[in-house]
Amino acid sequence: MIMGGMQMSGRRNGPRAVAIAASACLLAGCVSTAQTASVSNGNVVLARQGSFEAGGTALGDTATSSLSCDHGHVEYQIPANARATRLFLWHSSSAAVWQRNWAGGEGFQMKLLREGYPTYVWDGPRVGRANWGCEAYDYAPAAGRDQGNFGAWRLGPSFGTFHEGIQFPADDPDALEQANRARYQEFDTVANAQLETDAAAVAVDEIGPSVLLTNSAGGFRALLTRLKSDNVAGIVAYENPGYIFPESMAGRHRTGPFGPVYVSDEEFARLTEIPIQIVWGDYIDSSESWTDFYELSQEFAQVVNDRGGRVEILRLRDAGLEGNTHIPFADLNNQDVAELLFQWLDAKGF
Repeated sequence: MIMGGMQMSGRRNGPRAVAIAASACLLAGCVSTAQTASVSNGNVVLARQGSFEAGGTALGDTATSSLSCDHGHVEYQIPANARATRLFLWHSSSAAVWQRNWAGGEGFQMKLLREGYPTYVWDGPRVGRANWGCEAYDYAPAAGRDQGNFGAWRLGPSFGTFHEGIQFPADDPDALEQANRARYQEFDTVANAQLETDAAAVAVDEIGPSVLLTNSAGGFRALLTRLKSDNVAGIVAYENPGYIFPESMAGRHRTGPFGPVYVSDEEFARLTEIPIQIVWGDYIDSSESWTDFYELSQEFAQVVNDRGGRVEILRLRDAGLEGNTHIPFADLNNQDVAELLFQWLDAKGF
């Protein structure tokens, strides 16, 4: 299968079998490329692609009258000569943010595939392609969400007025329209995050050891998933607003849709066993809420590291990248953002 030429075929044999089959195919010489995930014209060679559902439960009598629901959906792509490390991509808006930049150019997923990383794009229960829930829920259209997105993503001080130097195509109205339309309903509550992470743990256990790449509330959910699966081998969280703390700190923080969640010392110790990077874009000082979340990330890092953990906080501005939004991997300079990710993965042995 060649992405670019769009020559694709095949059925899913299970994600573990996919990785094994890709390696076996290369050993047999059935992919006639050099030992790289890309061919000379820039197209990416895929060994396999497909999707599967993970987790969930069923209502009713499964023999006579039932509803399978509250599962998540995984879309995977395995490049030829794939690296051993799997990357599990967890959005908090829609899968589109991994698949293109703000201008419609090459997305982060393709850049990861070019480097040989298998990618698994996740829609949690009741979100996107996994929207069949076990409980009744409503979508209530609310005018003003476009303006709310503009502020939450820190595109500018007011709707339509962009920050100077921003890594967003500010002179392209179509780019803003596309960004506003690339959203799913997220149901941001701690209870729903627990529901999503129950299913995510099943998905990651089927895939095998993975680094969870997340955006926004996906980072909060990734931390919860680590408590439920040993196959969460690392986390890179782009702008995470939600955290976990030891129960001895209960009551110290105001609670909201992103926690905090307080757990036993034994559970919390699981977060000290893996490398975690929290990445922040620009213009944080322009938003009171994101300033608070940034400060919370620093407190989380200190608590984990004081207990022997390995949490790093990276402000992209400190690495020489300026103008990044709340979704930096979709920004115009997402290749530079990707290079920083690759450096971290290499440094951590991934």
